[in-house]
Amino acid sequence: MIPQEVIRHKRNGQTLDDAAIAAFIGGLSDGSISEGQVAAFAMAVWFSGMNRDETVALTLAMRDSGEVLDWSDLGRPVADKHSTGGVGDNVSLMLAPIAAACGLAVPMISGRGLGHTGGTLDKLESIPGYNIKPSAALFRQTVRDAGCAIIGQTANLAPADRRLYAIRDVTATVDSQALITASILSKKLAAGLQSLVLDVKIGNGAFMASIEEAEGLARSLVDVANGAGVRTTALITDMNEPLADAAGNALEIENCLAFLRGEKAGSRLEAVVLSFAVEMLMTAGIASSPTEGQDLAARALSSGSAMEHFGRMISLLGGPHDFTERSRAYLARAPVIIPIEVPHDGFLSLGDTREIGMAVIALGGGRTHPDETIDHRVGFSQIRPVATRLSKGEPIAFVHAATQEQAEAARMRLLDLYRIEADEPPTGPVILSKIT
Repeated sequence: MIPQEVIRHKRNGQTLDDAAIAAFIGGLSDGSISEGQVAAFAMAVWFSGMNRDETVALTLAMRDSGEVLDWSDLGRPVADKHSTGGVGDNVSLMLAPIAAACGLAVPMISGRGLGHTGGTLDKLESIPGYNIKPSAALFRQTVRDAGCAIIGQTANLAPADRRLYAIRDVTATVDSQALITASILSKKLAAGLQSLVLDVKIGNGAFMASIEEAEGLARSLVDVANGAGVRTTALITDMNEPLADAAGNALEIENCLAFLRGEKAGSRLEAVVLSFAVEMLMTAGIASSPTEGQDLAARALSSGSAMEHFGRMISLLGGPHDFTERSRAYLARAPVIIPIEVPHDGFLSLGDTREIGMAVIALGGGRTHPDETIDHRVGFSQIRPVATRLSKGEPIAFVHAATQEQAEAARMRLLDLYRIEADEPPTGPVILSKIT
C-alpha cells in the first residue's frame, strides 16, 4: 500500500493491517516517506486512534527499525521499569541496583528531563565521568558485571521513534495514546526485555491529571507490551507532591545514596521503590509472592548489596571507583544554600507540584531548549512532606542556587506554592491501583 493510501485509510477511521503499518514505518526509517506524510499519518492516528492490534504492530515495526538487543547469554531474567515522570522521581536510581542485587539483569534505557520532570540521565551526569552513551560492548559488560546499566538511547535502538517523535513534537500530536504507547514500548522492547513494570503517575505534578487518563494509558501500555511478548504490569502512583525529599540533579543522587544506606525508611519514596521492586521480582519469576519479593528487596538494601551494585555500575560506566563512599568529594555543590522558612505555625499543604519542577528549571537545573547546558548543583533539598506540622521559622525545604538573587527568587516562589493551614490536610496512599 502506498503511503498516501495508508494515511487515507487511517484518516477515514479504517483499521490498518500489520503489513501496511510495517511498510509505512519502513519508509519512515529509510527516508522514502516525506516529513509531510509522516505528519499527516500522526494526525490521522491522533484523530482516529488505533486498536490494540494496530498499536502492537506499530510498536513492533518501530522496535524492528533498528537493533534489538539479545541477552540470552546472561542466564538471568532481563527486566526493566519505566515511569511517565514527575517531580523528585528518582526511583530508577535505587530500583535498578536493588533488582540487580536480587538476581535480575536490568538494561535500563532512560531519558533526559521532559517539561517539568527531571531526567534520570541528567541526574547521572552530575557524577563526574559517568558515560550515558557507552559502546555496545561496555553496556553489555556493565549489565553482566554490575547487574544493571542506566544509559541513554543509542542511535541503533528504535531509530524510527526518534524521527516520528521529532515530527509529533512540532505537529501537536504528542498526546496520542497509541503513539505514546508505541514510542515508550518500542525502545523498551528493543532493549531485549523479558518483563517490564510501568509507573504511571497521576496528580498535580504528573502529565495526567485524572485517574481515567492514567488508567487508560496504563491499560494501553500493558495490553500492547503483553501482546508484543513482554510480561508487563503497571502501578498507578500519586504525584501530588514531590516523591523524594529532593528535586534537582546532584541533590537527587545524594538522596539515592541516602536511600541505599537505609536512611529513607517509612517515606513515600520507600513505599514506591519497594512496591516496584516486588513487581519486578514477581513479573520476572524471581519471587512467588509479594511477601517474598518484599523480603528479597529489603535484604538487598540491609546487606549493602544494592549499594555495591550501584557503585559497580558507576565505576564501570566511567565514574569514580569510590563514588558511593566519597560522593561529597565528587558532586558539585551550589555556592548559595538558604532555608525556606514558614511564616507561622501550621500544617503544610501543596496545590501545584508541577511548579516545583518549573522552579528547578528556573534555577538552571533543567532546560528550556534541547541544547541548553544545565546546572547540576541547583534545586531543593530536605523537602518536608505534605501534612507536616511546622512551627514559625522552621524550613519547608532548602534552596540550592548559583546566586543569592536566584536563591531568593526560588524561596519566594516556593512560599507562594505552599500553604500553611490550621487543620491537617488529608493525604492518600501513594500506590493507587494496579493494572495487569
